[in-house]
Amino acid sequence: MGLEKDCKLDLHGKFEKGPKNLITDVAGVKVAHVTLQSEDHNVNTGVTAILPHEGNVFREKLFAAASVINGFGKSVGLVQMDELGTLESPILMTNTLSVGTALTAAVKYMLDKNPEIGVQTGTVNCVVTECNDGEINDIRGLHVTEADVLEALKKAEESDGTFEEGAVGSGTGMEMMGLKGGIGSASRVLTIGGRKFTIGALCMTNYGNDDGLVIGGDYIGRRINEERHKEDKGSCIIVIATDIPLMDRQLKRVANRAAHALARTGSYSGNGSGDIAIAFSTANKVEHFNETPFKTYEFLYDDNISPVFEASVECVEEALISSIYHAKHTLGVRGRDEKCLQEFLHLYRG
Repeated sequence: MGLEKDCKLDLHGKFEKGPKNLITDVAGVKVAHVTLQSEDHNVNTGVTAILPHEGNVFREKLFAAASVINGFGKSVGLVQMDELGTLESPILMTNTLSVGTALTAAVKYMLDKNPEIGVQTGTVNCVVTECNDGEINDIRGLHVTEADVLEALKKAEESDGTFEEGAVGSGTGMEMMGLKGGIGSASRVLTIGGRKFTIGALCMTNYGNDDGLVIGGDYIGRRINEERHKEDKGSCIIVIATDIPLMDRQLKRVANRAAHALARTGSYSGNGSGDIAIAFSTANKVEHFNETPFKTYEFLYDDNISPVFEASVECVEEALISSIYHAKHTLGVRGRDEKCLQEFLHLYRG
């Protein structure tokens, strides 16, 4: 998982990687996919579900924040997250036109687990993110069902912490820099104040110019596509998890730094690129039903946060590249033939 140890890609990172080199190296985080593909190649889509922790995330919320790097997107649940600074549902990823279906399924999932919602307390803010997979997938067919979303959530609950990367789940129909995109993940371990912490990232990549790809400082995209040039009009969803005790304001700063990782891979967030990053911390739980008016939490001093920024950028950069490193050559709707990075690694000069 993650970039394989024997691959020729060197991103020149300085931080230690987690044991799985996945976002699930952050204890309690779980991920699972449902992949939808048809024999005629017209359907290439799916769902990816991220569980922020193993408990009831509505009753035990997490500090969280979102950064809208470029707002050409249709994600839901970010407004309340920005206002309250908490995450109270799983994070779902799917294609643009399936956001409504995924949202309805997520609400049903949360209602089933929390009978008090809408009765003894308020409603729930479910988070669904998206990218447009219409270049490879018959997006108008609305092939993702509520059952698919619920299956992804159930699989995540039962997961052992490992999951596939590349053209799977919500990444099945994505493309990045003129190559097959998808789902990528990575993790980093750092020490602060004598204590070890983990940062993990998971990305759904669907962005970039055909000739824009940069890997570890090598402008390989210019050699892969010497004649083609397409406007940067895709999207990218980035989720960053950590067990470092950070408040929502600090997590907003971490999420903002995801833009640096996108730039390292050759993106400039063009007009039609919906680039959104979400960051959350598992260190503190915010109880929905509080018995006292005050609560004490532990947080990192801002003077010590710069290494967190650096490790996050490095982690997200690898997750972005990992998504195309693991993606496979895919045939799609309307005769689309999407080649993969593995077919061009002989051009890499890292």
